Amino acid sequence: MVDIATRVWNHKWKIDPIVRSLIDTDFYKLLMCQSIFRNKPDTTVTFSLINRSKSIRLAELIDEGELREQLDHVRSLSLTRGESTWLRGNTFYGKRQMFRPDFMEWFEALRLPAYHLEKRDGQYELTFEGRWPEVMLWEIPALAVLMELRSRAVLEKQGRFELQVLYARAMTKLWEKITRLKAIEGLKIADFGTRRRHSFLWQDWAVQAMREGLEGKFTGTSNCLIAMRREVEAIGTNAHELPMVYAALANSDAELAQSPYRVLADWQEEHDGNLRIILPDTFGSEGFLQRAPDWLASWTGIRIDSGDPATGAETAIRWWRERGEDPTKKLVIFSDGLDVESIENLHRQFVGRVKVSFGWGTMLTNDFRGLTQNDALAPFSLVCKAVTADGRPTVKLSDNPNKAMGDDAEIARYKRVFGVGDQTAQEVVV
Repeated sequence: MVDIATRVWNHKWKIDPIVRSLIDTDFYKLLMCQSIFRNKPDTTVTFSLINRSKSIRLAELIDEGELREQLDHVRSLSLTRGESTWLRGNTFYGKRQMFRPDFMEWFEALRLPAYHLEKRDGQYELTFEGRWPEVMLWEIPALAVLMELRSRAVLEKQGRFELQVLYARAMTKLWEKITRLKAIEGLKIADFGTRRRHSFLWQDWAVQAMREGLEGKFTGTSNCLIAMRREVEAIGTNAHELPMVYAALANSDAELAQSPYRVLADWQEEHDGNLRIILPDTFGSEGFLQRAPDWLASWTGIRIDSGDPATGAETAIRWWRERGEDPTKKLVIFSDGLDVESIENLHRQFVGRVKVSFGWGTMLTNDFRGLTQNDALAPFSLVCKAVTADGRPTVKLSDNPNKAMGDDAEIARYKRVFGVGDQTAQEVVV
């Protein structure tokens, strides 16, 4: 087993770049990338870093030279032969050759495009602009780099024995969580923690701990590189990025109202089974489901990623019944800010009523709360989102208004078009 504390102590070693592969990313990014490569290859997008936790002044914590060094390293990466073979030949979600030859040829030749970085008001402004299939692949590595550089900055002055004790305590804390989860009968849970992880080594350790501690209850990891190396399932479907960009490209209010369903119609042409998972909350879940075409009700399930998760699940169950579907045969994936207690409560509330699954993120791969002075390693909310598409601004409404993003006038327009009324604001921790 890797001695993480010693590797952190020697973190300048070239053996430990923060991002070590183009597939050190979430599986859903590759699935979406192939869909975009097929359907919208020439769309130009801008992605931007957004720090929702303004009190974490990243530009005062992280050295700009180190940040550029890590970002430049990411730009030097390309697929290895083994990685390409795994993507081309492995079976994902029961499907052989998930990734088409034309997409793989493009991906094998890819180097990520340039970035733009500057400091402003104690924060980094980091943006990426270019063709959508290329630029979108910056999201996960950019977040991983910023999150791990923040961890390194906090730990930089700790001694070797301090680090050994810190990681021993963190391992104990995580193992205690896993022990509690193991007691849940019928649990299905995956690692969704790549984007805001403490470090690659820590996420890799967490996956190994879940695999050993939870056995068959652990269903896999969103991280492709770890899935390949540890021989576990790669997990993931789609994300808010698709409807946000499709919506921005709409030329009228009528096209805007239909854009979320256009996304899923394109998705349905490529995928079936457990990849047909609806993510309804980009522009408000209630309105999305009310206006949804009947064919969507036959999809496998729904992922709940904002708002009150129990309310979201009840809404989905009611919608399936109204559309003549049996909720007990449908899958509900909870994935927003989960930790042990919320997983226990949600499983207890919905088991037997639907098929329940969990995507455990930041509180799996970055929960060092209470382990450092002034809680300097507490997780925070950092995202990297598409902010323009072909020069037009994007919008995200969410089921939690604190997660909304976009120009105020455009947000008002989207709320009108999608019929979003009053929403209950909830604290955004991660």
